[in-house]
Amino acid sequence: MAHDPETREAVRAGYVFQRLTLEQAAGKAGVGLATARRWKSRAAAAGDDWDKARATYSLSGEGASTIAQLVLADFLTMYQATVEAVRDNPNVPAMDRAEMLSRLADAFQKTMSAVAKAAPELGRYAVAGELLGDLATFVAERYPQHMAAVHEIMEPFAVQMARKYGG
Repeated sequence: MAHDPETREAVRAGYVFQRLTLEQAAGKAGVGLATARRWKSRAAAAGDDWDKARATYSLSGEGASTIAQLVLADFLTMYQATVEAVRDNPNVPAMDRAEMLSRLADAFQKTMSAVAKAAPELGRYAVAGELLGDLATFVAERYPQHMAAVHEIMEPFAVQMARKYGG
């Protein structure tokens, strides 16, 4: 049975833009999975790689925001674990801990900047994060004896900021 071009485009759109599995996209358009696979394969041979189109779409628009949020969540988890490891290690001299925490603050600032570019709606969170990073750097450089207190406050405050600004 021959299908019209609109049906083939509906399968492609379901797969690429709606992120359905190929089987789901085919079912939604009322065609068999074998037919959808054949269309996908022929399109790839003609230069229309559905998988690349799907990945590209994921990195644009709403997809970029989702990815940015996932990256941010992963980074904040690693950031918190690292801060705790540095803070809880009594064998590391205070100045070395201050240097490590300063580097973490820099990584935090850079990550927040990248997230803000990928997902502008998270820009407010990036500004708040940059401010916290700057505060940590300032304290590490000028008042290293107060770093333990600053981090005791910053950890729960960063979680609160994530709820308020990060969604």
